[in-house]
Amino acid sequence: MARETLQVNRALAVVPSDTIGVPDPRIFTVSSAATSTTTNKLVDTGGLFTTTNLVGVGDIVYNITDGTIATVTAIDSATILTLSANIMASGESYSIYRGEADSCLLYIGTTGNLKVLTSGDDIVTYTTVAVGFFPVHVKKVFSTGTGASNIVANW
Repeated sequence: MARETLQVNRALAVVPSDTIGVPDPRIFTVSSAATSTTTNKLVDTGGLFTTTNLVGVGDIVYNITDGTIATVTAIDSATILTLSANIMASGESYSIYRGEADSCLLYIGTTGNLKVLTSGDDIVTYTTVAVGFFPVHVKKVFSTGTGASNIVANW
């Protein structure tokens, strides 16, 4: 008898957010570190925010250092982006992704409640999910209503 297994090709740590879905790691644009601190800005004097890197309004910025998330609301220059939240400080690492994933499967590292937006656009809270793979296709993990942690999105 054959046994079905989950074949993970891509994975990304999830930053729960009530407004931003899980980014699609297949459409990665740039990764580096902020070079200065300005409120609601991502400043990187490396000049990475040009059309060459395809950074655009609506792209998702992950602060890898502290696990926060925001979207790009304006491209001020090749070195400065305006963000939807104040998440960056000098020296903190970031990655920028273009767009949200259609769906992904989650791995739950620490048990707790899990509030998600499913790929069918249903908002559901699952109570005390177990550690391990969570077999529901999701687009977003909400910060409000989610106590589970160490969540990884898988494709």
